[in-house]
Amino acid sequence: MNGRGEQPDASWSDYLKSLPLYLLPQHAISRATYWLTRIEAPWFKNRFIAWFAQHYQVNWSEAEYRRPEDYRHFNEFFTRPLRAGVRPIEGDAATVINPVDAGISQLGDIHQDAIFQAKGHSFGVVDLLGGDPERARPFQNGSFITLYLSPREYHRVHMPLTGRLRETVYVPGRLFSVAPHTTRAIPDLFARNERLVALFDTDAGPMAVVLVGAINVAAIETVWSGLVTPPRRSTVEVQPMREQNLSFERGEEIGRFNMGSTVILLFGPDLVDWRETLPTGQVLNMGQALGSVRNPQPAE
Repeated sequence: MNGRGEQPDASWSDYLKSLPLYLLPQHAISRATYWLTRIEAPWFKNRFIAWFAQHYQVNWSEAEYRRPEDYRHFNEFFTRPLRAGVRPIEGDAATVINPVDAGISQLGDIHQDAIFQAKGHSFGVVDLLGGDPERARPFQNGSFITLYLSPREYHRVHMPLTGRLRETVYVPGRLFSVAPHTTRAIPDLFARNERLVALFDTDAGPMAVVLVGAINVAAIETVWSGLVTPPRRSTVEVQPMREQNLSFERGEEIGRFNMGSTVILLFGPDLVDWRETLPTGQVLNMGQALGSVRNPQPAE
């Protein structure tokens, strides 16, 4: 099984760098990160922000606020808003846009239930979406794209297509790093990490937007529920959302990450064509075209 953007085989270095993650108290470290990134003392947060921006080469010119002093704490800087107009939305209503600033890790077809992760590794749609075969059925033999956000990127998540929120699923799990070396070395990585699944009805049929947590990703938020994690829970939590009648336009913000992580998009079979020229590994901005809907049908 292959995906476009196929990575090289895992090296011994990948395994050695990934091994300590099995031993670390991942959630405890992430909760400490949550506390650290919300310290408001100016002497601390200003230096932290300045160091981070220089180290990761953050593009200040795109930010709405451009000084460390403009932010209450580090997390406010990390989830910073951008200036109006710096992320234009490409295409028309049938264009699937990139929901985040991110590099494409993988994209391609879902083979029955299996999504390609890296050479020698795949994971199941059923597992990714919380263990319910009926929830996963519309996406089997469909298509997927996996998008990796590095720490320097813009960390707000937007709608790839206009749609209505049908259901959310919180899935507990580990918090392995989602850096490229761990995706090559750790089996079933995205189906093992803590995540939030948002299911939408769109003109391309059902669409899943999966926000995957990782170590130091100390918070996943949505615009409809606020902070989803923390706290950590031990069981899958399903929240029906149809009665709330929440619709979001293509390009509208739906959530955000603290620290780098991954978004996975799922569509049903024969519904979306990915652009042939999509550059794998290269960061694409939120709003750039990823593909198009084959035969748009009004969402129910």
